[in-house]
Amino acid sequence: MIKISIDKKIKTYKGNSRLIVDTIIEPLSITKIYGPSGAGKTTLLKIIAGLITPENGIITVDDEMWLDTTSKINWSPQQRKAGFVFQDYALFPNMNVFEHLSYATDDKVLIDRLLIAGKMESFANHKPKHLSGGQQQRLSILRALALRPKLLLMDEAFSALDDELRESLIIMLKQLLKEFGTTTLIVSHHLHETIDFADRSLKIELD
Repeated sequence: MIKISIDKKIKTYKGNSRLIVDTIIEPLSITKIYGPSGAGKTTLLKIIAGLITPENGIITVDDEMWLDTTSKINWSPQQRKAGFVFQDYALFPNMNVFEHLSYATDDKVLIDRLLIAGKMESFANHKPKHLSGGQQQRLSILRALALRPKLLLMDEAFSALDDELRESLIIMLKQLLKEFGTTTLIVSHHLHETIDFADRSLKIELD
């Protein structure tokens, strides 16, 4: 179970605002995070991952205190070990597909399984500049899964995929997330992107 209670000042196109979230995320759930542009959806993911620190907040994961601004507890991203699929993919330009996955895990069986599941086996030796946007997005997802994360954070993770590929990827993702015992949060601006994937939703609104 993940308990989140945070308050963070953010800048929006309308001026200064506040991201205020007080919620509980159930174990093994897949939660869609949605809301208007600029409401702080991506910021929320980065706070959970430890990439941004709110002015006030508490985050506990399975009774472990990841963040408590009052007690000055703030685990690093490395300590939190959350898988993160960034909206801009955040791939290493000097690494090919196989190297991206082997950087995350030395489990060759899992790497081969991920390559096949993501239909990337024929691109194993390709670097990001030789991949399409959809292929880069798939690689970003596979790299996050290679960590076998207990918490997976996805930011617009299906936006570059066509419907057929998205559907096949969702089937694979659900199987692996269940196997790994992973709780997932996914930011999406489009309802259809998370159909058949997310089982819960969390709305973020401008304050």
